[in-house]
Amino acid sequence: MLTVREIAVSGYRSLKQIRFPVDGLGVFVGGNGAGKTNLYRSLELLQSAADGALTRALAAEGGMESVLWAGERRRTEPARVRLSAELADDETGHAFAYEVAVGLVPQAGDEIYGAAFSLEPQVKTERLTVQTGLRPVVALNRDGPSGFVRDEDGRKRPFGTTLLATETALGALQDAVRFPEIEIVRRAMAAWRFHHDFRTDAASALRRPCLAVTTPTLASDGSDLAAVFATLRHIRQDTVDLDEAVGHAFPGARLVIPPPDREAQFGLIFSEYPRRVFAASELSDGTLRYLALAGALLAYRLPPFVALNEPETSLHPDLMEPLARMIVRASERTQVWLVTHSERLAQAIAEHGGVRPRVVVKRDGATWIEGLRLAGDFSQDED
Repeated sequence: MLTVREIAVSGYRSLKQIRFPVDGLGVFVGGNGAGKTNLYRSLELLQSAADGALTRALAAEGGMESVLWAGERRRTEPARVRLSAELADDETGHAFAYEVAVGLVPQAGDEIYGAAFSLEPQVKTERLTVQTGLRPVVALNRDGPSGFVRDEDGRKRPFGTTLLATETALGALQDAVRFPEIEIVRRAMAAWRFHHDFRTDAASALRRPCLAVTTPTLASDGSDLAAVFATLRHIRQDTVDLDEAVGHAFPGARLVIPPPDREAQFGLIFSEYPRRVFAASELSDGTLRYLALAGALLAYRLPPFVALNEPETSLHPDLMEPLARMIVRASERTQVWLVTHSERLAQAIAEHGGVRPRVVVKRDGATWIEGLRLAGDFSQDED
């Protein structure tokens, strides 16, 4: 399993240029407008590069005119959104570094490569380096329409296919035999999970039964929550952590997960009404959201990287402590990274997990993290 060691972003919204390390459990707290969500979103964009949907994701945000750094830029500096991630295999010691730059379609009269509409984001450069010994080796290098990859024998080869200007090579070159390093990184990044918008309205999938299919990992939107709970109860036959999380949040309550037939479902019994099972459709927004977070953090199998954006939304302040315990428990099995408004949640995670929350601030209009040095690490006095 590849762990994320470092993230770097430049030219994206309020992120002028920032590089920061990623630990096993990372907590970033700050006020409105500091740019926490932009940090979170940049991680999502990196995953979309692995899925081949990076330019579509940027277009959905309003296109390059909306996502580019709006501050001053040198006249000779091209308008680019640059994203990069460093990953490592803790067992083998192998390290991987992926970076991608996206820019504007050249104006009329300039050279244009590939098919693209006038306002579409375009992939300008991509690079993947792999280090298995003393020196890193370039496994993928792209500059505009041309470039090379290193095959299974270590030889440089052309892509072997024509890439559109709106496609990433990381997402398009899916051949585990010919390009093993690319496949390793692509699969690792595609497996990341992002949870930031659990719908709890009357039409939410969280409130309805779902197909009874063994489900070890919660979907990003939580739509298979009932199947995740059923997998824990009836396949793994271990809900100790889940029952504890429910008990901490709702003293005296009990989660009911009946054996599924074609569909899986769940409900809650509260201490005030011991003979009544409250179905998911009847639960409050906050209760349902907390249970969705429990499904994301305590599932049978956790993804290699879990990112949470303001998980405290809609939750009662008394739920910050049990939520913090769940987050710390999950970080013992995988990497967990979150941004939050709640200092109470951040402090509870610090107490249970022994980590220092990082404060996100604005500095000369750009998002920054207190204690972060330009070298991309945190000062010793902060540690």
